[in-house]
Amino acid sequence: MPLTVPKRRARLRVGALAALWAAAGQAQAESFLDPAGPVATAQVTHLRIILIVMAIVVIPVFAATPWLIRRYRYGRSKGDYRPDWSFSTLFEWLAWGVPVMVVLILAGYLWERTHNLDPYNPVPGASGKPLVVDVVGYDWKWLFIYPEEGVASVGKLAFPASRPLELHLTSDTVMQSFLIPRLGSQIYAMKGMRTKLNLAADSPGTFEGRNTQYNGEGFYTQTFKASAMSDAAFSRWVSKAKASGLPFDAKVRDALEAKSNKVELARKLDQPTGQPILFSTAPSAMFDEIAGLKETAQ
Repeated sequence: MPLTVPKRRARLRVGALAALWAAAGQAQAESFLDPAGPVATAQVTHLRIILIVMAIVVIPVFAATPWLIRRYRYGRSKGDYRPDWSFSTLFEWLAWGVPVMVVLILAGYLWERTHNLDPYNPVPGASGKPLVVDVVGYDWKWLFIYPEEGVASVGKLAFPASRPLELHLTSDTVMQSFLIPRLGSQIYAMKGMRTKLNLAADSPGTFEGRNTQYNGEGFYTQTFKASAMSDAAFSRWVSKAKASGLPFDAKVRDALEAKSNKVELARKLDQPTGQPILFSTAPSAMFDEIAGLKETAQ
């Protein structure tokens, strides 16, 4: 017997909640609270300072509440009865002065940190020429294009740990949210627009990256590995991509634009599943076209 509309909607809601729950469980595996780069480290310090400043207001409230309840409880035999009391200079200074001080401190600090951690700015303290990578979000996969190296990949963002990373992002579908928790920051990718994100790693390592903006049933599969490598290892990775024998052509682009995850894309392109897909060539003008920086060829 076919499902009624309410039952179908209920199943869709349950499925969406299950997907979000699974994604949340995976996201907990890595966090900016375990930083592996200067941006994430600055964010952790930023969070701790805010919590400490906010505690100036919160802790006295929690401490004073039980004291007030006990001191002025109903039936207490001892206590001053002052029906004409109406003002306390000390209380007024505490009630207004402390919150104003906290607001001013937070305002100044947040202003300074917001500008220092601007994702469009180079990473503070990072040295070396940034590696530029163009990132395109699809349903449900990320494409990484290396203009200087002339290669591309799906499922893996490789870069040398000795150089900062300059990402240019756009989307060929709905709005998406790009995040590598342990390297820090999050930024949106939107069709017809280009956003930027500057990151760096403290040392070689592999980190989890994902889309944190729900965009359909394959949302929870839209993950990738961000690998910070030694210079020699990155050179070998680029050589491996060039030797893969899989050019980025019209067939590949059509497969990317179809709604599919990394595994389904690999099957369409006759590539091993469960591994990053490497392309021996890179689409030179495609990113600018999707980002609206270049008119589509007629």
